[in-house]
Amino acid sequence: MVNLIFKKIVLFYMALALAASPIELLAAHKKSHKRVSTSQKKTVSKYRSASRYKAKSTRLRAKKVNVRLRSSPHLKNAFHLQQDSYDGSGVLQLASGKALVINQATGETIYAKNTNITAPIASITKLMTAMVMLDAKQPLDEVVYVNEEDIDYLKGTSSRLSIGAGLTRNDMLQLALMASENRAASALAHSYPGGRYKFVKAMNAKAVELGLINTHFVDPTGLDSENVSTAEDLVKMIHAAYQYPEIRLATTSPSHEVYVEGRNYPINFNNTNGLVRGGEWQIGLSKTGFINEAGRCLVMQATIAGEPMIVVLLDSNGKSTRIGDANRIRKWMEYNSVNKPTTTGDAESMAVDKVS
Repeated sequence: MVNLIFKKIVLFYMALALAASPIELLAAHKKSHKRVSTSQKKTVSKYRSASRYKAKSTRLRAKKVNVRLRSSPHLKNAFHLQQDSYDGSGVLQLASGKALVINQATGETIYAKNTNITAPIASITKLMTAMVMLDAKQPLDEVVYVNEEDIDYLKGTSSRLSIGAGLTRNDMLQLALMASENRAASALAHSYPGGRYKFVKAMNAKAVELGLINTHFVDPTGLDSENVSTAEDLVKMIHAAYQYPEIRLATTSPSHEVYVEGRNYPINFNNTNGLVRGGEWQIGLSKTGFINEAGRCLVMQATIAGEPMIVVLLDSNGKSTRIGDANRIRKWMEYNSVNKPTTTGDAESMAVDKVS
């Protein structure tokens, strides 16, 4: 009897053991699968992290390369090298949006592009400012002071002429024209009989007198984009400004040093036209200009290939475009100086009329 009971107990435990085995195997399988899945996830995560790192590193390297390329002096000079490679033998093509090149002596048009389109002229305005001031016959040795009225609240430009700085009217004229100093130009206007309002009114009256039918001024500095003109009008304005010795001298000086009241040392200002500073051109009058609405502008009276020329370059993109265009004009004219230049760049078989 005891043996029978013992056998039943043994069989019962064996049955339990056999029943538990599949459950243990299933649990072990799940645990193993979980370990594999976790391992696979870690591998995938690690792969993704590595991929992101590589992509980020590639972008950073590309960015660094791009910065190096942009800052490379070779690329900075690429435009100039391209200009230097032009020898004047091809058709004259300028990058400025509006351009006009006129023989001052004969009135012949050498190059014309969008010449009758009205556009902002930025600091080219200061040529009119100078003419109006000089026409008033105010004493050039009289000291003029910069005041609150001369602060640029429109564009927020800076100036080395602080409020209360005093300079002679002649020095203010020099800085306004040569260095395109906005506070100097504004000071000339507010010291005019009747103040700034009368000054701007006189600027527009002068424009009418000169036949500048598409020209209008609202301020003496050119910071306001409502100061507008055309290339055709500016040729007339440059020709008129060229008749003033003071304007010719001021605009063609490479630099000018002034002593400002309240300072123990002089301040040096440079000409904004690199061609004047370079000294390789024979320039009789020069003025640059820039605001975003106008682009970069350059007007000059210069002797090129023995001819007195008036050059108007408006709406140029990039700091070098207007200078590059001026150099192309010069090279083209010098190359074609034996034959008569035309607006297409083709040369006619006849000599240029020389100015006696």
